[in-house]
Amino acid sequence: MRYLTIALPKGRLLEPILKIFAEAGVTAEGVSEDSRCLVFTREELGIRFVLAKPADIPTYVEYGAADLGVVGKDVLLEAGKDLPELLDLGVGGCRIVAAVPAGSGVTDVTQLETGSRIATKFPRIARSYFNQRGLRVEIVKLNGSIELAPGVGLAEAIVDLVDTGRTLRENGLVAVNNIAYVTTRLVVNRSSYKEEHERIAGIVGRLRAVSPVSQAARQPAATPASVAQAASMGPSQVTRLAPAAPAAQGAPVTPVSQMAQKAVGANA
Repeated sequence: MRYLTIALPKGRLLEPILKIFAEAGVTAEGVSEDSRCLVFTREELGIRFVLAKPADIPTYVEYGAADLGVVGKDVLLEAGKDLPELLDLGVGGCRIVAAVPAGSGVTDVTQLETGSRIATKFPRIARSYFNQRGLRVEIVKLNGSIELAPGVGLAEAIVDLVDTGRTLRENGLVAVNNIAYVTTRLVVNRSSYKEEHERIAGIVGRLRAVSPVSQAARQPAATPASVAQAASMGPSQVTRLAPAAPAAQGAPVTPVSQMAQKAVGANA
């Protein structure tokens, strides 16, 4: 029996993810953000855990270097990878929003002038969102401190990930459009899904039993048949396996399933 490899994300989400895995009886002993080791093997479980940067996990899973991966929906949308989603783990719930300076008078992105610059670390998602609305804007790719861009004249608006909105407020910005609600998902390599469906379904079943989202939605248990069905689905069908995201207060949220279809087809 070969090891099943599960890619886990470095960073703030690692601890709550490890907690869910431990509650499910799939304990990742020794896995730590502070460790110099990036590969951890559980001989008795036949599982190998690897730590990777969140943005790289879809690639690890796509190419089969990892059978399963835990990654944020924002990363999946931006990567545009064709990966089946097995489970919404409900960790790290945030919104992707469009935001503008609080005193700009803009209450919706449709009010931005043609050619406005939009700063973001999610160029694929942002481009797709504005293209859907027929808005001609310039997307400016940044790698961090996105909230700084409007204040120094680099952009008229931003697209960014927010939790409480505190960082936006502290930088004089206000969210005017909610683009998507994102949480952490369990994704799978298609070939692995077919070849190891019983083992994978067993892990999914354990995680489903303790996942906050699964408990709330009372999703049906994973079976080999449902696993095989999901493995044959395209990206637009697979996204419907996940429960609907709760709407955030404020402007309407674009459904995640719609964003997935649009983002995968958008130009990078």
